[in-house]
Amino acid sequence: MDGCSRCDSRQFAGRWRGLKGNLMKKIVIAGPPRSGKSCMREGLKQAIRAIEGAPYPYIITACPDGEGAWFQETVNHDPVVASACKAAYKAKFTPKFVSRVADSVKNCSLPLTLVDIGGIPSVENEQICSAATHIIFLAGDMGRLPEWYEFARKLKLTVIAEIHSDYNGAEDKVLSASSDEVLKGSVHHLERGEPIANRPMVRALAEHLVSLCK
Repeated sequence: MDGCSRCDSRQFAGRWRGLKGNLMKKIVIAGPPRSGKSCMREGLKQAIRAIEGAPYPYIITACPDGEGAWFQETVNHDPVVASACKAAYKAKFTPKFVSRVADSVKNCSLPLTLVDIGGIPSVENEQICSAATHIIFLAGDMGRLPEWYEFARKLKLTVIAEIHSDYNGAEDKVLSASSDEVLKGSVHHLERGEPIANRPMVRALAEHLVSLCK
């Protein structure tokens, strides 16, 4: 291969890496504790998989005592066993854990990755999310969102949804995405073990995410 060909190859490889970077969406699911993020994550995954032609939603559970996909599936079959397993699984952030998960987020090259983080905008979560691209806010207490907007600003994450987790609500409320393409509304009664993939807000969010990947 001559010098010009090598140069062209390097330029093409660089353009391809840039294209892949633009196509890959690494979306953080964030918000205060006890907002139902893990429930939303599982329902959202199912809703996305039900959309024809949608990319597979790869999940990274980025909290040391987080509820992986195994937890929701176990709740559906045996809630007592699920609770016992989670109690045994509880842990705290360690440098090794943070580094490992941050590398997972950085190195994941799939089109759509959902990163489920803990409920505090901590230094550890900043490190974990440093290679993410977008963020979804889910909050039972909407008054705590300013600290999460600051978290997103520091990491240059694009906010794509702001959702009120209305545990005592009777129905979802979906507002059209605003001019800044932030989907807003509320989702009601996020409870472990209850199917939520067909709820209006969850479906709307799934469609919003899939549209970002096109």
